[in-house]
Amino acid sequence: MLEVIKIENSSIGLRIDKWIKSKITKIPQGLIEKDLRNGRIKVNKKKVKSSYKLKKLDEIFLYNIKYKSLIKPKKKIRPTNIVIKETEKDIIENNSDFIVINKKSGLPVQGGTKVKENLINILSNSQFFENSKPFIVHRIDKDTSGVLIIAKNRNTAQQITSLFRLRKMHKTYLALSFGQIDKKKNIIDNNLIRYENNKKILERAITQYQVVDTNKNYTLFKLKPITGRKHQIRKHLVDIRCPVIGDKKYFINERYF
Repeated sequence: MLEVIKIENSSIGLRIDKWIKSKITKIPQGLIEKDLRNGRIKVNKKKVKSSYKLKKLDEIFLYNIKYKSLIKPKKKIRPTNIVIKETEKDIIENNSDFIVINKKSGLPVQGGTKVKENLINILSNSQFFENSKPFIVHRIDKDTSGVLIIAKNRNTAQQITSLFRLRKMHKTYLALSFGQIDKKKNIIDNNLIRYENNKKILERAITQYQVVDTNKNYTLFKLKPITGRKHQIRKHLVDIRCPVIGDKKYFINERYF
């Protein structure tokens, strides 16, 4: 069975393997590589590598892709009009390419296994994205509030992502923490640990910090992450014995982890 899919403009510039995971199903990378190699997935009737970036007017040819029939359609939950309108009030900049929104604490940026309501789903149903869809260019943790840029098209998303990567755009955080520290301005540069299944992975992480105010019990920090590791700021503040107030993951019962 052959199925031909014309790509949408929003998919221009997307890698073919990323397109498959996004539009068909999240299957193992090895299976995508195998189907591309065997010609079961082609672009414009030609074999391509997984790194191929889709172009305007490209057509995807799917030959007997059986796993597509195994996909169970996800039940989309539409946020209430009240939630949508309340979220729209937090938009502080809007133009044809992106919005800037002041994300509230407690609201995840995107969905997950145990996440139903999230910012991207809300914005997808907003009047600000009627003729487009939201593209994430950077993230903020669920329990962190702050300014977030959401692109309206892939081209803008790629440009803003590049600006962050080239450090032409910077992120600055404020954190109220327990404890004190002697150095009022410094750089934390060490390896953070994360796990993929049972595999331990060390990743170098760098954060610049400056003490804004302090007393014998608390410190207000201004922080600039140079690298972008998961929970980097929270982990780094634990490393200097100044855990973020209210952070239950990395600070439990007055013990440091």
